[in-house]
Amino acid sequence: MSECSSGTGAVELAAVGVAIALSIRFRQEDVQVAVVSFEISKTEQGKKQIASASSALIIGAVLGILQAAFLILAAKPLLSFMGVKPDSEMSCPAQQYLKLRSLGAPAVLLSLAMQGVFRGLKDTKTPLYATVVGDLANIVLDPIFMFVFKLGVRGAAIAHVISQYLISLILIWRLKQEVNLIPPSLKYLQFERFIKNGFLLLTRVIAVTFCVTLAASMAARLGSTQMAAFQVCLQVWLATSLLADGLAVAGQAILASAFARKDYSWATATASRVLQLGIALGLVLSVVLGFGLHFGARIFTKDADVLHLIGVGIPFVAATQPINTLAFVFDGVNFGASDFAYSAYSMVTVAIISIITLLALCSSGGFVGIWTALTIYMSLRAFAGFWRIGTGTGPWRFLRR
Repeated sequence: MSECSSGTGAVELAAVGVAIALSIRFRQEDVQVAVVSFEISKTEQGKKQIASASSALIIGAVLGILQAAFLILAAKPLLSFMGVKPDSEMSCPAQQYLKLRSLGAPAVLLSLAMQGVFRGLKDTKTPLYATVVGDLANIVLDPIFMFVFKLGVRGAAIAHVISQYLISLILIWRLKQEVNLIPPSLKYLQFERFIKNGFLLLTRVIAVTFCVTLAASMAARLGSTQMAAFQVCLQVWLATSLLADGLAVAGQAILASAFARKDYSWATATASRVLQLGIALGLVLSVVLGFGLHFGARIFTKDADVLHLIGVGIPFVAATQPINTLAFVFDGVNFGASDFAYSAYSMVTVAIISIITLLALCSSGGFVGIWTALTIYMSLRAFAGFWRIGTGTGPWRFLRR
């Protein structure tokens, strides 16, 4: 989501960057994977009864509460791990932002779970409208809390939390109109389905999160100026992934249905089309970001040193868009084929190689080394996704017939 950092100094911007980097990054496919395909029954009131929907909401809420509690209670040691020492000028604003922002974790996880239900119902408009309303609220509230009420980075965190709960409330209000969220019994809940894939999913999420978090930690150790520039580039880099996520989730839902029917010709056609759209989207984003960041970097900060480093990072952010988009789309394609084990273990392998590369390149190349390592990381993710389909193994064995 968007956080307005206009008018903030390098120290505050860097502090926000460190705090955001510590947030566990559950992507749409990660949380929605268990609920985009489900069985539907009718209740006496005419509402749909979806067992996996009720289960997903409960698990989403529990995970969100646990994440919030962990980040709030362990804020200081986590920030120390990221290179922000207690006596650092970044420590106070980073702790404030992290603790306040963490309060929105339950809403974020609930929203992602509900978006999975809506997509399973083939309703992509409701999540889109809710997200747009929440983002607009965030954009409006950011400058009000930060500058009018003079809350600084605390204001940005409060605006983020309010926007997330607004999205969650809109989604649950609409979902209650269509789905009976109260299960008839505890046995009706499909917790075993989530537990079965939960370990694999958690393994993958940790691997993804650790790579990005380590990159942010290395940037923080370079200094507040480098961290501030890294934060701006990283947030733009990650924000564009939301577009690829939307494409990946749409393909995932269609593929899950095709594999359930064993309609392999439709699965092949869907995967091919989604990948084509992914390449096109990546190329468009590459051009837009290349020009947009070059002229629009001053929106984020006025600090000359930070702007200079942002200019250094722009080529990496822009040039990697086609690679990033393909990586995310391949994730969605493999999730649609229920290839959870391969997705998890291949991601762990990619993470190990990327971590070694990151440590080596950061020590020798600094800021440029970090972005070079992240480029290698995303390239390996895209290759791992392609390898499964390209070799016709796992659920894609039918391609070799």
